Amino acid sequence: MPSRLLSRLGLRWFPLLCMALLIVGLPVGCAVLQHKERELVFRIEPGTAGWYSGLPKTVQEFELKPASFKAGQNIHGWWYPADRQDAPSILYLHGVRWNLTGQLFRIEQLHALGYSVLAIDYRGFGQSHGDLPSETSVYEDARIAWERFQVLQPDPGKRLIYGHSLGGAVAIDLAAQLGRQSPLPVRGLVIESTFTSLADVATAVANTSLPVRWLLSQKFDSIDKIADIHMPLLVVHGLDDRYVPPRFSEQLFDAAREPKRLLLVPGASHNNSLSLAGRNYRQALDTLMRTEMPAQVVTPSTGRGGDS
Repeated sequence: MPSRLLSRLGLRWFPLLCMALLIVGLPVGCAVLQHKERELVFRIEPGTAGWYSGLPKTVQEFELKPASFKAGQNIHGWWYPADRQDAPSILYLHGVRWNLTGQLFRIEQLHALGYSVLAIDYRGFGQSHGDLPSETSVYEDARIAWERFQVLQPDPGKRLIYGHSLGGAVAIDLAAQLGRQSPLPVRGLVIESTFTSLADVATAVANTSLPVRWLLSQKFDSIDKIADIHMPLLVVHGLDDRYVPPRFSEQLFDAAREPKRLLLVPGASHNNSLSLAGRNYRQALDTLMRTEMPAQVVTPSTGRGGDS
């Protein structure tokens, strides 16, 4: 892996962090290390992305402030309605580092395919105010966004959940929760450029033999949840992705139930599979929308989320 990946994601510090977690026994010391871990995982860039030039005129901005939030906390989001009133809709969940201003190019591409798009910044990103994000908090934010999404798109058959990179782990967690409901309240799940677990990424990038999985507080164990989604699935990954190895998406695909499709995009990097795949991406989304829903499997409705 190139050195710029290590500096960009901060994953070169994971082995040292894990060593410190083994050595430091004081609760205060562990709390400090876990805070540093979350800083390295989310790598939040302040302000707007350098390539952002403003919102399209039809995008509607909104704020979510559920009663469970502390004073001053909120979720900031965008609703980008399609030209067709009866168009299908996507709940868009982004990855680390960039807030919504850095995601607009991909949101516009999905909108150009005929979808309405609801996108949020997790608390701590962009105009969403709150504490430093954690695995638990981003899962909670996605569930809160889902409640608004249901209002904006009342037809379950026209709802898709989409997650990019770490947002794919957030999307899988949400889909696993919804997969327990009968009937299913969502048409399908799309995950792009994502991974099996955060520990797998850290191990691969840092090239370490340390037992990272058991030492990180932020797990994002998608591989343990993917079989629970019980809905049509599209997995997308660029074969030239230098940040997250494509093999992780292949492993997620293998672990998932049918119906499913894997779209590997030659020449695509971590961020441009949608633009390079072009017609193939559109056809894959169209197929997902037409796929017959699997037989419903009802399981006990128990909470599931990550530790922080």
